[in-house]
Amino acid sequence: MRYRELKRCNNQRVSEIALGCEGFMNKSAQEFKAMLDEAMELGVNFMDMYTPNPQFRDNMGAAIRGRRDKIVLQGHICAVWENGQYLRTRDLEKTKAGFEDQLCRLGTDYLDIGMIHYVDSESDLKEALNGGVIAYCKELKAAGKIRAIGLSSHNPLVARKAVETGDIDVLMFSVNAAYDMQPASEDCNDLWEPENYKNGLIGMNSDRKALYELCEREGVAIDVMKAFGGGDMLSAELSPFGVAFNEYQCIEYCLTRPGVVSVMAGCHSVDEIKKAVSYLEAPREERDYSLVLSRMEKFKFQGNCMYCGHCAPCSVGISVADVNKYLNLSLAQGEVPETVADHYKLLEHHASECISCKSCERNCPFGVEVVQKMKKAAEVFGY
Repeated sequence: MRYRELKRCNNQRVSEIALGCEGFMNKSAQEFKAMLDEAMELGVNFMDMYTPNPQFRDNMGAAIRGRRDKIVLQGHICAVWENGQYLRTRDLEKTKAGFEDQLCRLGTDYLDIGMIHYVDSESDLKEALNGGVIAYCKELKAAGKIRAIGLSSHNPLVARKAVETGDIDVLMFSVNAAYDMQPASEDCNDLWEPENYKNGLIGMNSDRKALYELCEREGVAIDVMKAFGGGDMLSAELSPFGVAFNEYQCIEYCLTRPGVVSVMAGCHSVDEIKKAVSYLEAPREERDYSLVLSRMEKFKFQGNCMYCGHCAPCSVGISVADVNKYLNLSLAQGEVPETVADHYKLLEHHASECISCKSCERNCPFGVEVVQKMKKAAEVFGY
């Protein structure tokens, strides 16, 4: 397993492959524990728990008993169980009761991440920020009942405004190559509406790109939901692109976006957990999402660095994808943030070492003018 840091959470390290909770629903306590045992044995140490379902919480509490410190738990605030079903609420009384129920059933006195649940509209964000929810989260954090404040969203404009408050440590966001071409919407159903894809799209949506770069600069960790588009990305018939990706390509795409630390895989069985984790040992050609993106006629990614790494090997050893990422982060900010400068400095080779051989450009499936990018990076960073 490989791990990445939650920078605003005392640099807590979480596995690149993590678990969504939907596949654990309606499992017996024994089945639940067997799945979690397998995942943890394979190095998975991070799990999202969006559901307030009492059976899920009871099973989770039983499964982690005696090893709470071995797993990073992301529980949702404002998701409650009422009249036998899930309810999203901003009612503080219900929210507080739901949170305490969660701790009790899990048998723990804290969550690593308290995730403000499902904020997709600007009006809802204002309610969460001004109606007491964020203040409650700050109280929980100060009391040690949560270690970090998170927020989940499908809308890049709303997510960006939340991150810009400075109060959000972790963002749970829907990421895949199809969604990344769609403009912001307050209705998450628009992300998989076939009508929105039928005429083709060009490049990554600028609001999504800006969100990822903001999170990278500010140290706000993104954990990914909907990496497989609810399974649609894996089917040529259902994919908005009309072509199928494999699981490894979907995961690789997400993990190469700025700010992303982990992909929440919705595994329903031990075999599916093993499949997700096998991404880490999959051959490069099986992880290579550029093979799909660069060959589509209606959907164009040309001219944009997708951080796929196809430019390698560089004649002098420059990590072109990393240089491009740090360059884009700085250009978007209008200056070189200190953290970005530090990351760039730590690279073994820098943009000024480029000899303009253009082997990278010949390798790039997206037609990026890499040599010009390297010249710009050397100008921006000074070497």
